[in-house]
Amino acid sequence: MKKYLSNDFDLTAYVNVADECSVWSAPFGLKLLEYIDYKQNISAIDIGFGTGFPLTEIALRLGESSTVYGIDPWSEAIERAKKKIDYYRITNIKIFEGVAESIPLRDNSVNLIVSNNGINNVRDINQVIKECSRIIKKGGQFIQTMNLDKSMFEFYGQLENILSEMNMRKEISLIHNHIYEKRRPLDEMISMIQSHGFLIKDLEHDQFNYRFSNGTAMLNHYFIRLAFMDSWIKILPENKLEQIFDIIETRLNDQSKILGGIKLTIPFVLINTIKK
Repeated sequence: MKKYLSNDFDLTAYVNVADECSVWSAPFGLKLLEYIDYKQNISAIDIGFGTGFPLTEIALRLGESSTVYGIDPWSEAIERAKKKIDYYRITNIKIFEGVAESIPLRDNSVNLIVSNNGINNVRDINQVIKECSRIIKKGGQFIQTMNLDKSMFEFYGQLENILSEMNMRKEISLIHNHIYEKRRPLDEMISMIQSHGFLIKDLEHDQFNYRFSNGTAMLNHYFIRLAFMDSWIKILPENKLEQIFDIIETRLNDQSKILGGIKLTIPFVLINTIKK
């Protein structure tokens, strides 16, 4: 009997793996999945797969004739991804725990490389793209998503205004450096990708919005605290931290009364390339 005719997946067990991806990852990932050139009998790698998205989805869509590698340095996330792989009964995934600056694959060995908002968060972007160029076959597809440097400009604008009023020029410069390190300008990314032998096939711009009732709700949201707050705290002097965030929270709350809430804009781009 064909295995898909024996549908014995347990809904009770499914609750342990049901979180396919976070709200943050989903808009980027859905766009990426649209652009993949799905073929049989290929090798692929997902760089920075986290807890398993889009790694597991790509492996399932390509089918068992293909091999899909995943590389990520986050050991706890890898364990979570392995639970999903086991539950979904995926047999064509091979995982590496490590950094994308050194991918343990042979030269010219993969047909497809994907990264869902991952490469812009590595330590050495140029080295990662160099590795991608090394391992991909001629004509192979390299596709990634990344949020852009104007992400959450509504918050960063308020923060910069406050720092300017307090004559904190050093901290303003640190904010700009932080944004640059995490969200490189698109023209710089394109130039870097092209310098490693990739031809840009598609550039699709999109955006989504994080909406909150007010500034207090936004600053208390778990993902804001998990993904952004520590970086902001490191930039600001400890003796002025409470004062600065009191002002930010108050201004955002006042703004929310006028506008009917707070919106953080997340512009992003999909970059679809072919190896020359």
